[in-house]
Amino acid sequence: MPTSIPPAVLIAASNTGLQRILTDIVWIYIVALVARALLSWFPSEPGTTLYGMVRALDRITEPVLRPVRRLLPPVRAGGMAIDLSIIVTILVLEIVVVNVIIPAL
Repeated sequence: MPTSIPPAVLIAASNTGLQRILTDIVWIYIVALVARALLSWFPSEPGTTLYGMVRALDRITEPVLRPVRRLLPPVRAGGMAIDLSIIVTILVLEIVVVNVIIPAL
């Protein structure tokens, strides 16, 4: 007598490739966020390669960071401000990967 495969297993097996792609996209975005944070510590002048990289990372990450910044403005610490939006965004993306995408694999 042939054993039947539960529909949930078939659905999960068919989505494995998509889930891996989504996981990879999220990890690449997290790397872009970390690179943006690290490069913000270095001065960049227009016309340099570093400036081009910083502008590209800004264009990629700013659409996600802007709404987070509206909810959580930079924290004032003495004469400087600490932008926590990158940290909050990375934490949310990690939660999505660990609790939504990976369990579906």
